[in-house]
Amino acid sequence: MSVLKARETLLLAAAVLLVLFVSSRSADFATARNLATIFTDTSILVILALGQAAVIMTRSIDLSVAANLAFTGMAAAMINAAMPGLPIPLIVLFCLGMGLCLGAINGLLVWKLSLPPIVVTLGTLTIYRGLAFVLSGGAWVNTFQMSESFLALPRAQVLGLPVLAWIAILAIAGAFVTFGWTRFGRALYATGGNPVAAVYAGIDAGRTTFLAFCLSGALAGLCGYLWVSRFAVAYVDVASGFELDVIAACVIGGISIAGGIGSVAGAVLGALFLGILKNALPVVGVSPFWQMAISGAIIVAAVTLNTRAEKTRGRVILRRIDANAGAPA
Repeated sequence: MSVLKARETLLLAAAVLLVLFVSSRSADFATARNLATIFTDTSILVILALGQAAVIMTRSIDLSVAANLAFTGMAAAMINAAMPGLPIPLIVLFCLGMGLCLGAINGLLVWKLSLPPIVVTLGTLTIYRGLAFVLSGGAWVNTFQMSESFLALPRAQVLGLPVLAWIAILAIAGAFVTFGWTRFGRALYATGGNPVAAVYAGIDAGRTTFLAFCLSGALAGLCGYLWVSRFAVAYVDVASGFELDVIAACVIGGISIAGGIGSVAGAVLGALFLGILKNALPVVGVSPFWQMAISGAIIVAAVTLNTRAEKTRGRVILRRIDANAGAPA
């Protein structure tokens, strides 16, 4: 099976054409150095999109990823400010664990209480933002309060790329293996594509959804450290609204909101396309107001394309199952 399907190939071609068009206005845009910078700038979006893709493929959605990032990032910055000698790997592990726990809360509420994912994560979005405010008392953690080692890791250069970019590359490689070669990856597609058949095949749809939320939460926690250390500041409204960019990246990349359809390549290309677009529009002189409108129009077009493609395939949207009982409702 080819790595890039027709949808991903079209998206890649669109991104290349966009780069070529902008480079005709600004020759420096298409240089290797600038493209590497764009990839680095988009790395956090790429990592979050991979976790969100897993959730969406189970017919769920995680609106709390940016709030998870903000809460975890604030906790990491405050720990570093209080204990600057604490090894950075321990802080990174703490962020992964904290994000995992926050994601698990979402997953348990969806799995065990059968609550709608959009309602659950809309609620936890507010809760996690509020907890970040309670933890910090509304105060900022600024550059001078953070240790040099805390700030240096994402910026450190390895083979010409910052560590932040390499972390994104490792996340992409891990996602390719997880989605394509593991039992969990197969369960994601089965749970979203045909939940009734998945149950009869011995797949626990509720548990799969729970694990997808855990994965999304853990990656959001990791991005909490990466965000505050890269931008050298932590405050309550960090990444406010960023969850919409994450969902948009997945939708543009062909991840079906109806579940069961999507790929790692699609999520990555969707995130990179958004990253290129946001860097390209200012270069060609598009006003910030039109930038938002253009981004929204692209999202609507992507959803329309997804829906038409699913109808063409004769896709049947099956009713949900009772994940607690493990049988059709």
